[in-house]
Amino acid sequence: MPLLTVEQLGKSYNTHTKVLRNVNFEVEAGEFVSIIGPSGAGKSTLLRCINRMVDIDEGAVIFNGADVGMLNKKELRTLRTDIGMVFQHYNLVPRLSVIENVLHGRFGYKTTLQGIMGRFTEAEKERAFYLLEKLGIAEHAYKRCNQLSGGQQQRVGIARALIQEPKIVLCDEPIASLDPKASTIIMDHLKSITVELGITCIVNLHQVEVARDYSDRIIGLREGQVVFDEMSYRLTEQRTDILYGTKSKPVTQVRELLTV
Repeated sequence: MPLLTVEQLGKSYNTHTKVLRNVNFEVEAGEFVSIIGPSGAGKSTLLRCINRMVDIDEGAVIFNGADVGMLNKKELRTLRTDIGMVFQHYNLVPRLSVIENVLHGRFGYKTTLQGIMGRFTEAEKERAFYLLEKLGIAEHAYKRCNQLSGGQQQRVGIARALIQEPKIVLCDEPIASLDPKASTIIMDHLKSITVELGITCIVNLHQVEVARDYSDRIIGLREGQVVFDEMSYRLTEQRTDILYGTKSKPVTQVRELLTV
């Protein structure tokens, strides 16, 4: 059984525009999948449907055997411990230290009181330091997050996701705000998460070359629909031009051109 199955997924924010329409794909455990497409294609909304940060209007998302759209609040909170999330703008608490931000990833395992009081076990603290060491920022553990560079803050965000011990990590434009050197460091770490830890990664990217270099598979979105779903080496320059450059063509025609 695939770790993730998306079936006939549809999402609208108003009555006039469908952000996602009839989206179908599967992801196996341990895959590294990039989602690409023009701005407004629905990439971020798709990720947020997987962990139900936004509600699903049509179809289904099946994660680890659970129908995400049918879960109650308590069930969804439990499920989200298996789904790490890395954000474009880090989503950290700037005034708190690096180690405190990482430990926030354990909130899904805590009662409300434990979370408010910041009660973490020694094992959790040791795990947090291990992850910071693995990501090369252990020396910054007690600095406030707003003292770090963008690339360092993104590594804190990755550590916060990993301390959840997730089965999958969703990354929404994780390198969009970073320079090329920092971007390479982040993508190297995300790839190692899949290779060394066996954690599935789905990454939204604007950078097609990066997607091709790091991914096992690439899913291309256009106007909220899947028009390309192939192994990464199949995304040639010609197909990239079709995906991004044929704005006047209808989605059905773009899909046909990409499958030739």
